[in-house]
Amino acid sequence: MQAQQTCRSPSFVTSGVLQLIEFPQSEISTWGGGVVFLNVLLTRLGVPIPAVPVLLFAGSAIASGTLSFWYVLPAAVLGALIGDGIWFIAGRRYGQRLINALSRLSMSAGTHVRTARSLFERFGAPIVSVSKFVPGLGIATPPLMGTTRVDPKIFLAWDLLGASVWATFWLLGGAVFEKQLSLFVLSVRAHGTTVIDLVLAASLLYFVYRCIQRWRFRRWLKRVRITQEQLEATLRTESPPIILDARPESALLDDTHRIPGAQRLDATSQADIEEALPERNRVVYCVCQDEATAMRITQQMRRKGFTRIRALKGGLDAWARRGYAFDPFPSRASAAALAARVKSLRAETEAVTLRGVAPKRGTSGGRR
Repeated sequence: MQAQQTCRSPSFVTSGVLQLIEFPQSEISTWGGGVVFLNVLLTRLGVPIPAVPVLLFAGSAIASGTLSFWYVLPAAVLGALIGDGIWFIAGRRYGQRLINALSRLSMSAGTHVRTARSLFERFGAPIVSVSKFVPGLGIATPPLMGTTRVDPKIFLAWDLLGASVWATFWLLGGAVFEKQLSLFVLSVRAHGTTVIDLVLAASLLYFVYRCIQRWRFRRWLKRVRITQEQLEATLRTESPPIILDARPESALLDDTHRIPGAQRLDATSQADIEEALPERNRVVYCVCQDEATAMRITQQMRRKGFTRIRALKGGLDAWARRGYAFDPFPSRASAAALAARVKSLRAETEAVTLRGVAPKRGTSGGRR
């Protein structure tokens, strides 16, 4: 009974949390806001440390009266604005090179960039206000916004709104669930560990997982790679390959050319992919905007029955460096209509090209 009463005590929660993160309780009122600011800033800059647990514990300290809400909230918002502002300026200065570098970090980073771009095409700058609530999207959005024509004042206004709502949500969450946090404190302390230990362990496991995933994809890419010369040679045969151009529409704004005979493909639509893949023994190439899309379309091709999947890394950039031929869009009208839909974006990601051989009619798809 005494233990339960202790758990309900706000002072116990604050004391337990501070002991758990090895921060003296006597210093929390002085340095609490600084800790929140630094934590949020590092998180927004991309350092793999979570900001939510610190905000939750700060919320519990606010509920106990140790910290002031109007002291912690500006610290969290300022950290978010500085971090996002640095990414925005970097995107404005380095443009496509920065986006390409982010997309090459991992398949998930490329996916987040593509998602942010798609949402921006649909909703515009207001996506900045909600991006922090979506894992991965919060990091991809600021540099992507920097590559567009969005006015810095507009970006700052939406980012200020989003950061304020985001920080308030988690601070109030920590205050509301103060009792649950106290139980968590007891559980962790009973095992002789700290929150820092848990965060470091989780971050290490996630990093190892991402490295393994990246290594597996690189091994697959190395095993199935073909050269630009091989593709060019097949285009001059009596039975040229079918080429599917799966680059996003925004990537076609600055590049209105294609590999000869390429057909447009919406890589986000499974129906389009299924319809585009032929059922005769023909070679198919797919120009993709990043490795995540390449992997997804590869899986679609395998389910369709395609075998001997091959990848040609570099896409149109490598094709152009070899000096090979290009075809323009079928008509200026289609190019103009495409540009009108996504005026404010540029091509952001490196291309990956896939190649596969379809099974003959009536076959079961062969080896996978």
